[in-house]
Amino acid sequence: MSKQGFTTRQIHADRQLNQPEHGAVHTASTNSVLFEFKDAQGIIDVFQGKQAGHVYGRSSTGSAVALANQINALEGGCGAVCFATGMAAISGLFLALFRQGDHIIVSQYLFGNTRSLMATLSDIGLQISFVDVTSLEAIQEAYQPNTRAVFTETVANPATQVADIQAIGKYCQERQIPLIVDNTMSPPPLFNARDLGASLVVSSLTKFVAGHGNALGGVVVDTGLYDWQAFDNIKPAYQVADPRQWGLTQIKKKGLRDMGATLSPDAAHKIAVGMETLGLRMQRACNNAQQLATFLDNHDKVARVFYPGLADHPQHFIAREQMQNGYGAMLSIDLIDSIDPVAFLNALTLVICATHLGDTRTLALPVAPTIFFESGAQERARMGISETMIRISVGIEDLDDLIADFGQALNQF
Repeated sequence: MSKQGFTTRQIHADRQLNQPEHGAVHTASTNSVLFEFKDAQGIIDVFQGKQAGHVYGRSSTGSAVALANQINALEGGCGAVCFATGMAAISGLFLALFRQGDHIIVSQYLFGNTRSLMATLSDIGLQISFVDVTSLEAIQEAYQPNTRAVFTETVANPATQVADIQAIGKYCQERQIPLIVDNTMSPPPLFNARDLGASLVVSSLTKFVAGHGNALGGVVVDTGLYDWQAFDNIKPAYQVADPRQWGLTQIKKKGLRDMGATLSPDAAHKIAVGMETLGLRMQRACNNAQQLATFLDNHDKVARVFYPGLADHPQHFIAREQMQNGYGAMLSIDLIDSIDPVAFLNALTLVICATHLGDTRTLALPVAPTIFFESGAQERARMGISETMIRISVGIEDLDDLIADFGQALNQF
């Protein structure tokens, strides 16, 4: 039988991969903190990594592992670990794998909270270089003998710069360093990070994967492409039999267990159920975003639209090569100078002013005075963020209703 389609695989993944008890099609929400071992040797073997199992709810639960299995299959990886939030996944990964004096090349277009984390990591001794990840040459120039990894988002939030993941991936392979990709803005089926050379894929499950604004979560997936035997920072205790698991084992132990950013069983269940419609939601939202971007790009009250699906986007051709089934469901706009962004947002009647992405509902907010306020005007300018930029996360409403709402709001000015 030919390979099944994306949505077919998604809606049957839980029962096929995890085989829930009692014929259920969803894994039950496992709320127990402790787990009994009839034979005391069992708890020793699980603690020492000699056999799989759960010893304490902070480290793992059946609910979180079931979700990780589904996401790992989605990304084509060799293993995954879930966290309480996307930021917990990023911070857990960095604090588990890197140490004082290590140099990391990161995108200068990072999302505000992630950029703030990089400042914290600098404070404790990591060396961080912010570079333009749309240029391979900039990454090559930033490389140092102590460079341990490159970290970038696939599509930047909010100005939609697109990293050349394929070129960066090849370079990282040459240098024998992992490429870490934040795939929050373009989850499968839009983007396959493994095919383009990513070593680790991190994502906020809160956004498009869960999709309904009712659960927080994050994940790290190891694609199996990186040889962890070439990575000096893996501690001997985590050099397990299969070298492909070394990095993820250290992330699980040092990044999740020690830091306690545990995904709750209830959130894991909600994310897993929401993920079943990921392909359908992304198709609808991407189509809406493409049409809305085109409408806004042709409106005389809009000065500029930032969306990779537009032909005049600086990285449109990179996006066209790297992305399938759409260019994402986030776009940003600059209004003409005479329009106050706050007044415009207040004029919208259907679109919700809120700080979130990837929801079924269309959301919008002013970027500079909110999610990028701490960055300061100089850094915002370097990242391509104007002082009046409005970010729009496009939902799955009927397209005509969305265009009508933006049209009536713009026509008030």
